[in-house]
Amino acid sequence: MPAHTTDSTPPRPDGTDTAGDTDAADDTAAVDASGMADGTGVEDGTEAVGDTGAVDGKDAANGPGDAGVPKAAGAHAEQSNAGTGTAPGTGGEGVDAARRVAVMRRAADGGRRWRGLHLAGCAALLAVALTGGAVALGGAQDGRTGTAAVSAAGALSPGDLARGDLGAAIGSLQRHLRAQPKDFGSWATLGLAYVEQARIEGDPSRYPQAERALRRSLALRPDNDLALAGRAALAAARHDFPGALTHADRALKRNPYNERALCTRVDALVELGRYDDAAEAARTADDRRPGVPVFTRYAYVHELRGDVRTAREVLHRALDSARSPSDVAYVATALGQLAWNQGDHEDALAHYARALAADDAYLPALEGRARAQAASGDRAAAVKGLEQVVARSPLPGPLVALGELYEDRGADGDRARAEEQYALVDAWTALARAGGVNADLDTAMAAADHGDRKEALRAARAEWNRRHSVHTADALAWALHVNGRDAEALPYARRATATGYRNAAFLHHRGVIELATGDRRAARTHLKAALDLNPGFSPLGAREARTALEDLEGNR
Repeated sequence: MPAHTTDSTPPRPDGTDTAGDTDAADDTAAVDASGMADGTGVEDGTEAVGDTGAVDGKDAANGPGDAGVPKAAGAHAEQSNAGTGTAPGTGGEGVDAARRVAVMRRAADGGRRWRGLHLAGCAALLAVALTGGAVALGGAQDGRTGTAAVSAAGALSPGDLARGDLGAAIGSLQRHLRAQPKDFGSWATLGLAYVEQARIEGDPSRYPQAERALRRSLALRPDNDLALAGRAALAAARHDFPGALTHADRALKRNPYNERALCTRVDALVELGRYDDAAEAARTADDRRPGVPVFTRYAYVHELRGDVRTAREVLHRALDSARSPSDVAYVATALGQLAWNQGDHEDALAHYARALAADDAYLPALEGRARAQAASGDRAAAVKGLEQVVARSPLPGPLVALGELYEDRGADGDRARAEEQYALVDAWTALARAGGVNADLDTAMAAADHGDRKEALRAARAEWNRRHSVHTADALAWALHVNGRDAEALPYARRATATGYRNAAFLHHRGVIELATGDRRAARTHLKAALDLNPGFSPLGAREARTALEDLEGNR
């Protein structure tokens, strides 16, 4: 499924807090330069801050770590709420979210006309439409009450963002910066808030606004670590992982204890496929800033290496140390995802229930619960749940999952409903590219099964040229397969499963490719492994795996 909200670095020796430093040098015009319009509260974020390093469709809990249980698990819980791995709190989706999704649905036009349009032009139109909607609704958040604390000067620290209503926090920052346009710390915090808003709402049109705010902060105070860490988070959100690594390293040279930079560095390394380096980076992060954000990264790197037992142990310790509802929701969702990946759907549902008890609007938990319900056979609940998720945040992962559930159900009109979801993926990726996001992996994964297969292969090759992770290896293998190039696909399918990562979809893909190349024995092994691991990993993929395995068994 789907790193995080705010920096909470320790106070410097001079008594200033690196998360909330303010200084000066510019004019009020800078407010408009970062995306605000004529004094209105242009940003319409409606959910509390969460996890900003979301990458490749993975859940917020996903992030690399080290071999061995982190030394500080169970301690430092008070640090994590303002840290780089906290989960979003509650926040109403409201009329603004509904209009935002409606714009995408109109652009998709039921799925049938969208594919004939020029996507780049539509991306620009979508970006304008969504941003325009934000301008029209910008004042709405001013009447909300949130838990974010505003300082006496009116500014917010990144830690404040993690604990409150994101839309209200952005409004407070905008008002403060109109009065204090030379406050470089608040410009950096505003940039981070825009990154969060883009991630939570599935609206990449926020990323250029984030970039302008962070640039303004650096113009006021060159090389301030908060803005550099924000640029790292923005680069990661745009899937520019080499850039994320560069900016994180620059931030850490200025402040080795910047939590966001430490965590984004780990995320970038894991997404580049540099797993040994990621493990070392997680050790460093644990030495300097132990807490929930680091513990979840430890867990993920263990999962990538097939060490599920340690991953589970680390996450349970992290959950025991969690104190805020946002941290409980975040870590419980990570445990749910881990359990679901291992086919333990009952345990996954229990963890998602705990996450939603802490935050009943936490989208990753709602999505995970729907997937687990589908895998458990409760298709009606799964469809309803995913419909609620995509109504609030139309991201590629849940859109494809919902489309496949419609296809699998096969009721009257379900095929058209499925096509609408797949068309919305095209709409989202077009918008993402307009916002500076590299959406090639999303394109490759969705288009291979539900779109233009040649485009899937183009995108997968482009992504593989940028980074060599297990996810990009699997995407390229599958894109080659659907284009009839199985001999080329097989080495990539093997590479995707080489780390020991227990992923049923990867095993399914490898088995199908092996069958196509004539290796029936290996195909039987890996198709059976996929279904033994997680028999409900995908409504359509699991059905394909069962059919292929039955054919193999029948012809033995």
